Amino acid sequence: MYVSSKPGGKSSVGDHRKVYGIDRQIVVTTLVSSVTVSTSHQRSPQGQFRPSSFLSLLPFILLWPLHVYHQKHPVNLIVLGLFTVSISLPVAVTCANTEGRIVLEALILTSAVVCSLTGYTFWASKKGKDFSFLGPILFTSLIILILTSFMQMFFPLGSTTVAVYGGISALVFCGYIVYDTDNLIKRFTYDEYILASVALYLDILNLFISILRVLRSADG
Repeated sequence: MYVSSKPGGKSSVGDHRKVYGIDRQIVVTTLVSSVTVSTSHQRSPQGQFRPSSFLSLLPFILLWPLHVYHQKHPVNLIVLGLFTVSISLPVAVTCANTEGRIVLEALILTSAVVCSLTGYTFWASKKGKDFSFLGPILFTSLIILILTSFMQMFFPLGSTTVAVYGGISALVFCGYIVYDTDNLIKRFTYDEYILASVALYLDILNLFISILRVLRSADG
């Protein structure tokens, strides 16, 4: 899942802090995942915990009000909270069905990559570098990843192919973190901080899932 926005205007340092402050979404996702993992281990065997179809579709449903009300306070924060919880549930289920050691390794790697890429992008932007050229490349790559994901439903991939797919996905979302952070610095206005927050949040979650997929394939 990915949300992209290309508003005009420039951001201030205060906007950057507000976006990363709103990314308490990551904390919410971590808490939801922790509770889900704990509950699933107590009530069901590992690998048997599944969300309902409605909960799986809920994040897609909430994308519409996110775009419509992203400038209307406090409705935007309420919808953002609902979206965060709804998308945290599938991530929590994935973690519940994965060995704890692998989840921890994926979390550490994701944190290191996000911090490194964010720091680099801010530094590069101060030096005058522009990453807008990544947009078409990343979008095309994302479409290919989505189509491949649908194909897996009918033609299951082997463990090696899954690992390769996860590695390529991780590279794509690393690119998106740089691209969206660059957009945040140069193009997002103050009123667009909700969309900026969602975009970065989804980039980070997708990177985490991709790394998790690679580690699970390697371990299996």
